[in-house]
Amino acid sequence: MDAISYKTVSLNKATVKKNWLIVDAENEIVGRLASKVAYLIRGKHKTGFTPNVDCGDNVIVINAEKVKFTGKKLNDKVYTRYTGYPGGQRFATPKELLATHPERIIELAVKRMLPKTKLGDALYGNLWVYPGTEHPHTAQQPKEIKLNTVKE
Repeated sequence: MDAISYKTVSLNKATVKKNWLIVDAENEIVGRLASKVAYLIRGKHKTGFTPNVDCGDNVIVINAEKVKFTGKKLNDKVYTRYTGYPGGQRFATPKELLATHPERIIELAVKRMLPKTKLGDALYGNLWVYPGTEHPHTAQQPKEIKLNTVKE
């Protein structure tokens, strides 16, 4: 056996090949959708996955307003944010967010599944979420991916 052929491949910023993927969120459960999108953004589906490098793909999520919640989460779950002013703590339910900013639900779910480091912040930049079917990334020629084919 030739030992040279068994070297471990570690990707770096110059050697990584990033693809553009498009995911349809219609009738998907938020948590399951977010975990698979985070998996794709992180790059764990690639054979040359390197934990300290942004080797994942750019993911576009469309139809964000058509996601589903299981159980009573649509009314009982609470998103908390803070304005930065005294007494500025604000609360919103998923039902309220779906009416005003549906893309924030998926953005928050995916962001919280990524590493809480500088790398995680960089990975979060590879996510684009749109409420409808229209998106401005047609020039990148994204490939449509079915979430049931993504194995975690």
